[in-house]
Amino acid sequence: MATHVQIILREDVDNLGEAGELVRVRPGYARNFLIPRGLAAVATRGNIAQVEHEKKLALARAVKLEDEAKSAAGQLSGVSVQVQKQAGEEGKLFGSVTAQDVADALKAKGFEVDRKKIQMPAEAIRSVGTHEVTAKLRGKISATITVEVVPIEG
Repeated sequence: MATHVQIILREDVDNLGEAGELVRVRPGYARNFLIPRGLAAVATRGNIAQVEHEKKLALARAVKLEDEAKSAAGQLSGVSVQVQKQAGEEGKLFGSVTAQDVADALKAKGFEVDRKKIQMPAEAIRSVGTHEVTAKLRGKISATITVEVVPIEG
């Protein structure tokens, strides 16, 4: 009996390796755990070639997405949006400015940014004035947006 078999990991497995790696494991571990759960495949020439092809596609896709994020960050940096909220006498808001408010204001200016990617300051925006907000687009790529909060007239 073989003491070890070679497999290709399809997903990251703790204490074993990352997706796309060629690793040697005991036959029972591969047959009873990794392969049935879709975490690995037997290392045949065809499977190795397929994994190499998928790695190239994933790398190209990641480069493309990063380039798109950099161009979007360049367009978004320095953008100023205006959010209207109800405010009291001394400029205190009734509530606070949310990420959804900023996303809606950006959409009105023609920028499509998911509200989940907008990082509000640690202290919630609860006053009239100018505030800085960061939009994390991808990985370490981010853009700073100026949010001007103005009271609703009326």
